[in-house]
Amino acid sequence: EIRAQRKGRLGGSGIFRAHTTHRKGEAKYRALDFSERHGYVKGVVKQIIHDSGRGAPLAVVQFRHPYKYSTVSQNFIAAEGMYSGQFIYCGKKAQLKVGNVLPLGSMPEGTIVCNMENRVGDRGTIARCSGNYATIVSHNPETQQTRLRLPSGAKKVVADECRATIGVTAGGGRIDKPVLKAARSYYKYKAKRNRWPIVRGEAMNPVEHPHGGGNHQHVGHATTVRRDAPPGAKVGLVAARRTGRHRGGVDIKPSMETL
Repeated sequence: EIRAQRKGRLGGSGIFRAHTTHRKGEAKYRALDFSERHGYVKGVVKQIIHDSGRGAPLAVVQFRHPYKYSTVSQNFIAAEGMYSGQFIYCGKKAQLKVGNVLPLGSMPEGTIVCNMENRVGDRGTIARCSGNYATIVSHNPETQQTRLRLPSGAKKVVADECRATIGVTAGGGRIDKPVLKAARSYYKYKAKRNRWPIVRGEAMNPVEHPHGGGNHQHVGHATTVRRDAPPGAKVGLVAARRTGRHRGGVDIKPSMETL
């Protein structure tokens, strides 16, 4: 049984589960309600905290309870420039300021946003990594949709009512610092999950991996593998259209979707 099979086994060994003991809870927006859809609500950033296993810091934002005399705290993904004591406004009529949460349809083209919703009310799923952001490319008033450029460079169309935070996700530049030694990788993944170190299949025995064995470390056959290969054989370059280095510019013909 190869590593990929053990990772995918439901209800089996728990050694590949995420390490969630020290995490601070889900980072998501308020549940979408009437006040956000038609006006705005005011919250205050109580503190900026570190979340174990996450590159970006979290902002603990406190709101008034909508129905009774109490407060409700929510963990937001912090935008670059947010600070404790800052007032955060969430809703359609909120101002265009860093840290505020607005629907995409209320923002002008060219706005830099982070922690964007993919579907209305999913409370934030896109551009949440440290230093990541998406850019609003255009609005389509007829279909009530907004076109964005994602951190990967891909374009995506979502509904105007999807919310996003104005600004860039905090904690940028994290990967600019070289790792330098194995211990840093060890502690990095200790907080996340069991996925380091990764042993090459080539270095294993033939009983443990399709690439294992041989008197020298070599695969001995093509590393491409078909999409419908059985689980124990599905390793390497799965359903590869091409292999090797990408040399020179890749010419992509613009489709009607990207224009």
